[in-house]
Amino acid sequence: MYRPGLNELDAIIAIARRASFRAAALDLGMSTTALSNAVGKLEANLGVRLFNRTTRSVSPTDAGRTFIAQVGPALQDIHGAMEAARSQQATPSGTLRINAFATAARELLSPLVLEFLRRHPQVHLDLVTEGRLVDIVAEGFDLGVRVADLVPSDMIAVSLGRPQRYAVVGSPSYFEKQDAPHVPSDLLNHQCIRVRLPNGALFRWQFEKRGHMAQIDVSGPITLDEASLARTAVLEGIGLGFFMEQDVRADIEAGRLVRVLEDWTPPFAGLCLYYPGRRNPSAALKAFIGLARELSARSGS
Repeated sequence: MYRPGLNELDAIIAIARRASFRAAALDLGMSTTALSNAVGKLEANLGVRLFNRTTRSVSPTDAGRTFIAQVGPALQDIHGAMEAARSQQATPSGTLRINAFATAARELLSPLVLEFLRRHPQVHLDLVTEGRLVDIVAEGFDLGVRVADLVPSDMIAVSLGRPQRYAVVGSPSYFEKQDAPHVPSDLLNHQCIRVRLPNGALFRWQFEKRGHMAQIDVSGPITLDEASLARTAVLEGIGLGFFMEQDVRADIEAGRLVRVLEDWTPPFAGLCLYYPGRRNPSAALKAFIGLARELSARSGS
């Protein structure tokens, strides 16, 4: 008699959560074909379809919804029992999944992520970068990294270091043709690189000085949705850009970019690692959190 394994059941839950075979396959670290075959095998043995599939969408059938509702809690209990067993490990091992926005991942890669791998070679880290704020529990992550103000109130947070700052920059060649802006409203007379947020909205450049706030809806020749692309456009003299300071700090120090409006970009809340409270965290999770606290203490935050 066919008995589905945990991988097949995890696949069903992941597809229901993500409403996408491709996204679920990425979450589970398997190919879309392998995932589809696993679901097809389970459906064949159950004698019912669990999902309605079209080229544009995936949704549970009535039978699928009933199956997921009954299997989901039991599967959580099984994974909870496995986590409890792993928490007794002396040596951290297994996989940790971390969700972060790209700038945070770049800042933490060397001091935290790579150092952790050097200390704990039996652990595999799956680091996913995306701009949108996700529910890390619902989407199967162990940890998240966001600006402190965006950490959900029901999560445990660990400060990761110094406050963040924005920076407005342009290339030396750009400023050969344009005077530097002195107040945020001067940007309305400049070519600027526009940025589209993950939700599709255009980002307004945000400023503050002595309690006075300003949001500028800049204009310019191009709209982009990725910091590295915007940096390239600014380096080429296309216009001014608005970045997290750490993304352009090396360019400023090397003279490739010139910073303006620095007095209008004060520090704001720094980055935090966050995670849900668990009774039995794995040895790998405890070790990662421990290293994050160690680095935070070392930085004096």
